[in-house]
Amino acid sequence: MTTLENKITITDVIGEIPYRMALAGGWIDQPFVSRHNPQPPGSMVVVSVQPTMLFMDRCGMGTSTRKVMMQIWNGKIPEGNPMKLVRKAYAAENEWRPSPSGSQDMAGIIYPGINRLDYDFHHEGGIFPVHVESNTDPKISQWLEEHIYMVPIAPRPFGYNPLQQQNLAPEWVHRLGQTGWDCFDAILAKDATALGRSMNDCMVCWETILPHTVYDTLFSSDLMEILGFYQKRYYGAMYSGCGGGYIYVVSDEPVPGGFQVKVRVS
Repeated sequence: MTTLENKITITDVIGEIPYRMALAGGWIDQPFVSRHNPQPPGSMVVVSVQPTMLFMDRCGMGTSTRKVMMQIWNGKIPEGNPMKLVRKAYAAENEWRPSPSGSQDMAGIIYPGINRLDYDFHHEGGIFPVHVESNTDPKISQWLEEHIYMVPIAPRPFGYNPLQQQNLAPEWVHRLGQTGWDCFDAILAKDATALGRSMNDCMVCWETILPHTVYDTLFSSDLMEILGFYQKRYYGAMYSGCGGGYIYVVSDEPVPGGFQVKVRVS
């Protein structure tokens, strides 16, 4: 019989590299979006998540970026300047890709705590944030842990392209970037109502700017109908990524079928 001392931990199986949550403002890290922002910088919020479980692939949790980091860093983020590590991981992941991933994937994993990433197309072509505003206060992280529930929906389908229709009107791109500012401020103020509102507003921006992030014939379910259910019953909700994945629900009471995560603060 296995003794408690001999039992392995989940990180022995899945590695010590964190995952990341992308909250309001997502897509502003992409230069093809941020270049249309008339009042930069626009922001998005990312949260480094402890690897307490294996998250589904193709669900907006940074799993593909995490796999690259597992390979180049042998399962653990090395010591060093976070932005230099972001650049190394970005280069490794995008070396052979015709459509580069956004740097928020790397920043969300590498930077501990809750982070606001500010993107300006005039800074390095919008590839890397012009500024990162970080918060690693354990009390703030605990509040977020207690108010975000993740509800599994479904991985985005293979062959799916969220970018086949683009309506990048400057006023909507600016509004998207503003949702990141609002989201970060709401978290620091421990304001669940404002946090939910920023996430709801972000989804309106997605639906307007990139309609196929939430509508596509390849989807097996009506994503907006499902999202609306949670938005009407709780403070707010948004998808973890385009095409589904998980729904982040802002609530101060348990959400049926939902679970909570632990923020990595160091």
